[in-house]
Amino acid sequence: MTKFCLVLLLLGMAGLAQGPAPRAPRNLAEFDELFQRVKNWGRWGKDDQLGSANLVTVAKRKQAVALVKNGVTVSLAHNPLTERAEDNANPFEHTMLRGFSMDRYAVSYHGYAHSHIDALCHILYKDQTYNGYARAEVNTEKGCTKLGIDNLKNGIVTRGILLDIPRLKGVDYLEPGTAVYVEDLEAWEKKAGVKISSGDAILLRTGRWARRAKLGPWNVGQTAAGLHASVAPWIKERGVAFAGSDDALDVTPSGVEGMNLPIHTLFITGLGINLLDNQDLEAVGDMAARLNRWEFMLAFAPVPVTGGTGFPLNALATF
Repeated sequence: MTKFCLVLLLLGMAGLAQGPAPRAPRNLAEFDELFQRVKNWGRWGKDDQLGSANLVTVAKRKQAVALVKNGVTVSLAHNPLTERAEDNANPFEHTMLRGFSMDRYAVSYHGYAHSHIDALCHILYKDQTYNGYARAEVNTEKGCTKLGIDNLKNGIVTRGILLDIPRLKGVDYLEPGTAVYVEDLEAWEKKAGVKISSGDAILLRTGRWARRAKLGPWNVGQTAAGLHASVAPWIKERGVAFAGSDDALDVTPSGVEGMNLPIHTLFITGLGINLLDNQDLEAVGDMAARLNRWEFMLAFAPVPVTGGTGFPLNALATF
């Protein structure tokens, strides 16, 4: 073997050892280019407050209702966590009141513990919300003047699709930090026999709750499996209306230097997609596997707090 060939071989082995090159967006400049390319600002008018929920048409609702064959409902909510843990900095508070026949609830639900939905005023980019509204115009001490969770008062009924990536890969759960790419989503579509289309809600199962049950809680805010930011153009092309996961949907660390939650920013602020965070997808995953049906009617209706940035949620999948 010549010295030249030996050098090439060693360089190739070094490249394999380092793994595949990071994917764009890798930094804030690449992220900004992607954000500007995919954002839906103005798509449904300069005064729009629904974002991608506009894609849930009457026809899409009828399609969702037609998916009900067995009449079986499955909750996507994880029971409120009342104990402080690495993934639960703000435990759910339940206080019994007079005669123990009344009670009071208190929860700071944003974060990595409680099942909830994010309103479109929850995440900003460069001091702007979805549709280009200025922070000072929207985010006030009395609540959001636009894009609040009350915009979903009439509820959502649409086709839900479970993206069960652990089942795709033949494991019980994805290890924290595992990124999910477009090729994983398309491989799951092929395996499950479904194709994501306009108005759908996608639910990414990473197996977070299965891993927690087996190994205990960990700091999900620092390391979690989830979508890589590079999926955003594909999500827009498919017309996804809502998206959720059993954690916060973002792979963490994100792979975008200087940006902690690029998926949250791209989806909520750019595309106008409400996110369903910390959903418990174990039961719905088991039901879907038993029925071999990965699509279902998804329904949810958050309490319409005027100007709210979201609300705890008990979404229902009906097969």
